[in-house]
Amino acid sequence: MITRRNMPLPEGLYYPQFERDNCGVGFITKIDGEKSHEVVEKGLEILERLEHRGAVGADPETGDGAGILMQLPDEFLRTKMVEQGVKLPAIGEYGVGMIFLPRKLDESLLAEGIIEKIIQEEGQEVLGWRDVPVVVDAIGETAASTLPVIKQVFVKKAEGLDNFELKLYIIRKRIEKAIEESEIKNAELFSIPSFSSRVLVYKGLILPEQMKKFYLDLEDKSLKSAIALVHQRFSTNTFPSWDLAQPFRYLAHNGEINTLTGNHNWMIAREPDLACDTIGDDISKLFPITDSRDSDSANLDHAFELLVASGMSLIEAMTMLVPEPWEKNQFLKEEVRDYYEYNAGLMEPWDGPAAIAFTDGVQIGATLDRNGLRPARYTVTKDGYVILASEVGTLEIDPTNIAESRRLQPGKMLLIDTAEGKIYSDEEIKEKVSTAKPYGEWLKKNKKYLKDLAGDKERYSEDFDTLITRLKSFGYSREDLSVIIGPMAENKKEAIGSMGNDEPLAVLSNRAKSLFDYFKQLFAQVTNPPIDPIREEIVMSLKTNIGVKGNVLEKTEDKAKTIELESPILSNGDLDKIIHLNDQDFRAKVIPMVFDPEEKNGLEKGLNRLFKYAKESIEAGNNILVLSDRKVDDFNAPIPALLATSALHNYLIKEGKRNGIDIIVETGEAREVMHFALLIGYGALAVNPYLALESISYMNDKELYLSSGDEEQKVERKKAYIKAINKGLLKIMSKMGISTIQSYRGAQIFEAVGLSQEFIDRYFPNTTSRIEGIGLDVLEQEVLINHKKAFKDTRTNNDDLLENEGKYKWRPKGEKHLFSPEAIATLQHAAKVNDYNIYKEYAEMINNQANNLSTIRGLFKFKNQNPIPIEEVEPVEEIRKRFVTGAMSYGSISKEAHETIAKAMNAIGGMSNSGEGGEDPERFKDDRRSAIKQVASGRFGVTTEYLVNADELQIKMAQGAKPGEGGHLPGRKVSEEIARVRHTSPGIDLISPPPHHDIYSIEDLAQLIFDLKNVNPEARVSVKLVSRIGIGTIAAGVSKAHADMILVSGYDGGTGAAPLTSIKHTGLPWELGLSETHQVLVKNNLRGRVRVQADGQMKTGRDIAIAALLGAEEYGFSTSSLVVLGCIMMRACHSNTCPVGVATQNPELRKRFNGKVEDLINFFTFVAQEMREIMAELGFRTVDEMIGRVDKLEMNDAIKHWKSQGIDLSKILHQPTLPKKIANRCVEAQDHGIDDILDRKLIELAQPALENGEKVELDLDIYNVNRTTGTMLSGEIAKRYGAKGLADDTIAINFKGYAGQSFGTFGMQGLTLNLEGQANDYIGKGLFGAKIIIKKPQESDFKAHENIIGGNTILYGAIRGQLYMNGIAGERFAVRNSGASAVVEGVGDHCCEYMTGGRVVVLGETGRNFGAGMSGGIAYVYDIDGGFADRLNTGMVNIDELDDHDIAELKSLIENHANYTDSERAQEILADWDNSLGKFVKVISPAYKQLLAKSRKEAE
Repeated sequence: MITRRNMPLPEGLYYPQFERDNCGVGFITKIDGEKSHEVVEKGLEILERLEHRGAVGADPETGDGAGILMQLPDEFLRTKMVEQGVKLPAIGEYGVGMIFLPRKLDESLLAEGIIEKIIQEEGQEVLGWRDVPVVVDAIGETAASTLPVIKQVFVKKAEGLDNFELKLYIIRKRIEKAIEESEIKNAELFSIPSFSSRVLVYKGLILPEQMKKFYLDLEDKSLKSAIALVHQRFSTNTFPSWDLAQPFRYLAHNGEINTLTGNHNWMIAREPDLACDTIGDDISKLFPITDSRDSDSANLDHAFELLVASGMSLIEAMTMLVPEPWEKNQFLKEEVRDYYEYNAGLMEPWDGPAAIAFTDGVQIGATLDRNGLRPARYTVTKDGYVILASEVGTLEIDPTNIAESRRLQPGKMLLIDTAEGKIYSDEEIKEKVSTAKPYGEWLKKNKKYLKDLAGDKERYSEDFDTLITRLKSFGYSREDLSVIIGPMAENKKEAIGSMGNDEPLAVLSNRAKSLFDYFKQLFAQVTNPPIDPIREEIVMSLKTNIGVKGNVLEKTEDKAKTIELESPILSNGDLDKIIHLNDQDFRAKVIPMVFDPEEKNGLEKGLNRLFKYAKESIEAGNNILVLSDRKVDDFNAPIPALLATSALHNYLIKEGKRNGIDIIVETGEAREVMHFALLIGYGALAVNPYLALESISYMNDKELYLSSGDEEQKVERKKAYIKAINKGLLKIMSKMGISTIQSYRGAQIFEAVGLSQEFIDRYFPNTTSRIEGIGLDVLEQEVLINHKKAFKDTRTNNDDLLENEGKYKWRPKGEKHLFSPEAIATLQHAAKVNDYNIYKEYAEMINNQANNLSTIRGLFKFKNQNPIPIEEVEPVEEIRKRFVTGAMSYGSISKEAHETIAKAMNAIGGMSNSGEGGEDPERFKDDRRSAIKQVASGRFGVTTEYLVNADELQIKMAQGAKPGEGGHLPGRKVSEEIARVRHTSPGIDLISPPPHHDIYSIEDLAQLIFDLKNVNPEARVSVKLVSRIGIGTIAAGVSKAHADMILVSGYDGGTGAAPLTSIKHTGLPWELGLSETHQVLVKNNLRGRVRVQADGQMKTGRDIAIAALLGAEEYGFSTSSLVVLGCIMMRACHSNTCPVGVATQNPELRKRFNGKVEDLINFFTFVAQEMREIMAELGFRTVDEMIGRVDKLEMNDAIKHWKSQGIDLSKILHQPTLPKKIANRCVEAQDHGIDDILDRKLIELAQPALENGEKVELDLDIYNVNRTTGTMLSGEIAKRYGAKGLADDTIAINFKGYAGQSFGTFGMQGLTLNLEGQANDYIGKGLFGAKIIIKKPQESDFKAHENIIGGNTILYGAIRGQLYMNGIAGERFAVRNSGASAVVEGVGDHCCEYMTGGRVVVLGETGRNFGAGMSGGIAYVYDIDGGFADRLNTGMVNIDELDDHDIAELKSLIENHANYTDSERAQEILADWDNSLGKFVKVISPAYKQLLAKSRKEAE
């Protein structure tokens, strides 16, 4: 079990390894290396101006962490040490360690003794110690409670020592290990923030403005540096941890390493082979390089430190760890591509969103992740400074002093060398490292490609006579062929399902299940985003290399000897090629993956034999191990492929034999996408699903679930199946924010549900399994059940018939489904006739799981009952007010169903949810109004008017049935009415991105919450999360981000359409997520300021009673609501053929809808009455009294069966031991920080316009801390004037300076914002009629079209209005623009992504992937160099000729731009219009072009 340093131990469902942090990062440097105290002061000012990117918990005076890294301040230190009688040697001849020591004197002295002893053992001299002066009263109570003793130790360099920094690194590593092994009880308080002859770090659990007050050194004018690197932390927890503050020893990291477990494991695997001349024999003193107990940022620093210590430059080390997306970038120079391709054979990327600043005290640089998911803006001044930060405007710079204003682009770097006094561009940096060695020549001579290798004779031929028997032995059912494999072979993509998942967890099922079924995928939410693997495929890669990974510290020609696979999924022919390899570089050995079914403990013994064969094979010189279950027969049962893979992977790591060994799995067991993801995620290099491929041949020839096909079609269908698996793998990787299969391999991004901890620790170490469950013995039984069915049970072994398991749809003798036809009919009848007794019959079917376990809550029983008269319990009417219906959009369900639900919920005082499709404004006025308005990633229909007509604004981070994925409403379902509500065009596909493009981190979520609270201060803001391990820490972060309510959704919730892999294998039951959320919020003292809601297959009063006892105050119903209204669970929602008119837009089918408001009211009344009866039995008078009372629940041991008997629910029922003052439910309101914002002043000054429509013009300064400017004012306009707003330019505000994030968000008609300066991310988000003008300062003389003026994700979800930007914008400009017009002078990657309407004019260069997913609107691009076509994503759009209408429209927009911004570029174009026009290209989708042509024809 991993335990994070300086974190609480695991408790209940809280696991410290899932703590996360995001942040703000920045630096200032004097290019020529001149040191000054001013640099330190300005660094601290940057830090303070980033404070809103951090957070505080229950103690408002304790921050999550802040720090500053600077060059060693020699003058200051020399003065201070002279005061102690110590004369320091020359700079460079001594080092300083900043030490955090335990507070107990005896322990502190012991630690100091250990430090001095090791320094002396390493041949260096201790010059002395210095107490760092601090002011404890300057920091918060929580921070002070764990404040370490802070000292500096001074070390003199030994004569003749060449590499002092390396020696200090070795000393520090030895000290850290020695302290950990010592008798110091409070060793967790010990850490070494820096130990160097070049740099010094001051950091701690403090707020930015406390830095100078706490660390008195920072006020001293003699403390000088030419470099100041700062970091402000936003942690999901509130646990005091001084060492987790940044910067670390080399870097400051704003981001999240999603592949950390894999990166750590692979580093351990490499250690036996690590060697380099620079470090020599001392390298073993540095092991372990990484530490699973440290944070992701700290481990990245550890790895970076090793690479730099080995002699690599900062740039080489960083490009090894965080490479740019080179695989599909045709614009990279060949030598740079060769460099990355060579490195890919050595090390997997540390993948995840990241802005990283790094320094060695001489050079300082920064880089972004491959997808640019963190912001980084930098300014070069004429007086020789470079200032970089997560936001622009952290320092006020005279406009006349700005030489350049830039941004870091995805995967790009910036480097300043203070010794040389030079700024290096990305191109210069990459050229230098890529030409250091002949990487291209090495690759050309040594690298091979599997597709080019000659094929040998097939090892096996297909055998249809034994196929069914073999399928049975691996547990196949008819559904595997008809629902999973067949559709993939036919359509090249996964099958789609709907209406969620109500079958039992594998551990609760009476049936034999595959080991694969005991695992659930993890996914990104809040702290980092999922990636879009389709629209942003340029950053995704499935490329895989066979070959020696070797010693990463030395780059030699032999390491180019690899074989590249295009995909980790192998055909039979591909695997045959690999197995027949037999030369000095590649030797493969097949190892049987079977065991004796008759042998006692046969599975365990089979595994041990497998380990033995593998070790012997490696020692015999084989470097490719092929685990194969081809030998399964009457006498050999298969070892589960996942068990064999993970067990061997971890065994070889422990034995020090994993590095350079490739594991390939040849298995008949894998057939679903999830199976392949698990095998690769637990260490497999590649997988050959031979039996799934053979079944395709069988279905092809027998016309079973596939139409008849010839040999050629059979081959194509197998390719299609592999392609579908590849697409599915990309989607699963992208859900976790991972771009490359190389990083995903071994990353173990899963949770086990229903496996014993002993089993996990032995075979799947560092995987969580929180409810215990089966062990190896029961798993062996499950394997043998299938083996017996195949080979032993002659009475039932019909060779031509596989079992129909009923996994995906209810079957009479199939798997248990809670919503059986009988349960559906009983519920509908009870609601129709308003009969509570009939409802109780239905409730008994759901609640009583004695014979067929289905849910975790089915294992509970109530205890400690203290009955009271039911008359004393609060009435049904009060309980019903806590009920909500789930987010079902108008579009996914019919208008009739949507409005019926809203009417029913309004009638009972509950709340209905609009879903992500907007809402007809006519409904705002009557009982059809949805009280909850959802804000999802597509932002369809999210107008300012929509937002101000809500009681709750819900941010949908994920959906239970498909977390990490977006939605897709086909054009055929987008009617005129739906298009009107969603502000799009009829007949055009509507695609929701997997991520919110304005939420890539926890601080981004805090910003969106702030935006929504600004536009509608009266509405509460909620955040919808999906249950998964770590949701508690995410929820703590969401609470600190000032959400008013957190919704925990179970994985089993309904959906209109989702891949079956997602429905079945992603997310967890709400019982786990809810309990963890409640426990962690209480533990952090955050529960009192946020309400908690739960949903996911809620069906009865017992369900919500258990939810209340586990910590929820509110309860959501979706599927059951639809069932009451007529749904019969046909699970055909995605096909638009719902036979009862609930989930269809077909006008004829909608006529069949017969649901009634009264039916739904009856159902909710029944649920509340059942809840009330339970409350009376338990002795609760109000629901509030029930919240979190897990002492009223226990496990019902009487209903366990052969698999469930190992389950332990004690962690779910854990109750933290805390004082009564810690709230157990929401008792106070959040402080949203909107009382004294700039918009309050704007509203006051704009009263004449708001009251009387009079024109108002204002002139104001603006700063980066002024966020969401114009939004509250826009909300006021929308409340008073509705969607129409005010007349154009009624309120005109002229700003000068740097606008903070979300400038002009939800800007309303009649508002004009004119900014002279620069702005940050999210300009014009949700624009609804406003005009925004941003131009460079008049005094500045830089070229606007070459410099950045706005940040990322501009005009996200904009609906109408205008934007004119006199400069370059960042990534994802006009993403999901629905109707706004914009002119900009250059854009980054992914411009016009998902755009459905509006016009975008780009008067300069564009990034890559322009127009991805662009289904509507038009973009006009000034293609100066003629290279734009190579940057266009042609998946949905084409380049077209401009017609007369286009030309007139384009010229008008450019003229506006010139008039509003004085743009030199616009003026140049207009001055030479005829010639300039020929350089413009038009980007449009064919479907939108047809729609426009039709509209124009109708208008004629």
